[in-house]
Amino acid sequence: MSSTHLLFQASIATAEQMSALGEKVARVLAAGDLVVLIGLLGAGKTTFTRGVGKALEVEGNVSSPTFVIARTHKRGENPPLVHVDAYRLKSPAELDDLDIPFSTSIVLVEWGKGLTEGIADNWLEITIERDSLAQSENRSVKIVGFGERWAGIDL
Repeated sequence: MSSTHLLFQASIATAEQMSALGEKVARVLAAGDLVVLIGLLGAGKTTFTRGVGKALEVEGNVSSPTFVIARTHKRGENPPLVHVDAYRLKSPAELDDLDIPFSTSIVLVEWGKGLTEGIADNWLEITIERDSLAQSENRSVKIVGFGERWAGIDL
């Protein structure tokens, strides 16, 4: 079992704050990093990813790749950002069939829980939960790092 590290836990009140959190996380990401985003529809996974894309200065608009499943955003000579929407994938084998270059990219996978195990020894898991009664726009966000890569990382 890999070690776990709680890197962040807070309430996020606005889309701007969610995007800013994505920008903050982007500052610690490097080639080979896998980020698994967990949350219901409308939780803010893509808004978070837009913030990551902005901070990494990716080419193209960061939007949910629901129909194409995976979208690669180039960054000049830097490792690309690969944004995956695994909502329609049924198994880890289907994710593997996408031939994503995990070791040379920064990969964010929406709906990846249960599909990404075994891909990397180190990964981030970002859980975004909405107010279950939808009475507010607040989101509870928890970021946990798995593996030694995330030991000592300060967000």
